[in-house]
Amino acid sequence: MEESTPLITNDAVVLGILLLLLGFVFKTSSSDIPFWKKFYSYVPSLLVCYFLPSVFNSLGIIDGDHSQLYFVTSRYMLPACLVLLTISTDFKEILKLGSKAVIMFLTGTVGILIGGPIAILFFSYVAPSVIGAEPEEVWRGMTTVAGSWIGGGANQAAMKEVFQVDDNLFSKMVTVDIIVANIWMAFLLIGAGKSKLMDKYLNADSSAIEEVKNKMEKYSASISKIPTLTDLMIILAVGFGVTGFAHLVSDWIAPYLLENYPGLKQYSLTSGFFWLIVISTTMGLILSFTRLRKLEGVGASKVGSIFIYLLVATIGMKMNVLAIFESPGLFLVGIVWMLVHISLLLIVAKIIRAPFFFVAVGSQANVGGAASAPVMASAFHPSLAPVGVLLAVLGYALGTYAAYLCGILMQLVSQ
Repeated sequence: MEESTPLITNDAVVLGILLLLLGFVFKTSSSDIPFWKKFYSYVPSLLVCYFLPSVFNSLGIIDGDHSQLYFVTSRYMLPACLVLLTISTDFKEILKLGSKAVIMFLTGTVGILIGGPIAILFFSYVAPSVIGAEPEEVWRGMTTVAGSWIGGGANQAAMKEVFQVDDNLFSKMVTVDIIVANIWMAFLLIGAGKSKLMDKYLNADSSAIEEVKNKMEKYSASISKIPTLTDLMIILAVGFGVTGFAHLVSDWIAPYLLENYPGLKQYSLTSGFFWLIVISTTMGLILSFTRLRKLEGVGASKVGSIFIYLLVATIGMKMNVLAIFESPGLFLVGIVWMLVHISLLLIVAKIIRAPFFFVAVGSQANVGGAASAPVMASAFHPSLAPVGVLLAVLGYALGTYAAYLCGILMQLVSQ
């Protein structure tokens, strides 16, 4: 299919549009006008920041795939934001959140692992003509989605090579991956705005999460002051200084491991982005034990949140909601697959009384990875972002193993 040229190709103009959209959302979400008050009581502002750019992308006004803005926000702003959100972390309190976070993450992994084979079995018995592709093609292509949903881009690429997925099928599966994952993320963002209601439904004990949020808010209030230009410069210096250091080290570690230990590639340990996220988060946590922790008082997490919202806008810009109509059968398989993942998460959450926060972050640490897991966590509270990062890193570690096993299971049920 021939690609159409978007109306606007200049990234400076696209950035202006994204910031105008973010400004519009923030202005209306804090408005006293009854319509906007009611609208944002049902629809979280973060979801609107994510959805509006996707509309512009779907209409062909901008093109997320050919823009460099996502690269800039994910490689420069995301590490800086992780530093600024973790610099005030009370690590002891985070650890008190306990084992439920890990249990829900692993449940999400198992949901994806068994969801693929179940989706294939479901359609092979109920409506084999719906998929519109050969069984051999379907299971091979779906292994790349499994790699992405359990680990990330590196795991997805690994599955493409391991199971020899051709480029045309791979591009279709990438679209299925992005659309289905982003639709689910939209529902999670809505749930984040209704977390107390969801916790009531799950009969969950969210006291540990509330305690972390309350302690963080009290700490911020106790050291809060009006920031000076110097304060803001120091915030940016710390955020981007650590980001620069993380890039420097990851640019050395990733090629070194690839050259000397090529076997580690299948575990994503030769990915520069993996090390970038790990190093910036680790440095932020280390700095939380120093006097720089007091930067929270002059707005460190607020500056970090600006970067988060820009990242959300550029993630939304990559979603084309109209692409669903190009391969509807494959999208239906992806939706059934995701429903298995969701159902298992909710069942286990109900059994162990896990708060909805762990459902959302456990799912996004699998499906979304290092870019969206901290976004999801900070939708509940900025101080909870490290939980998302730590679980996403775990996803990178398990990604190739679980995706490979999922691929083998899908191959077995396709025969």
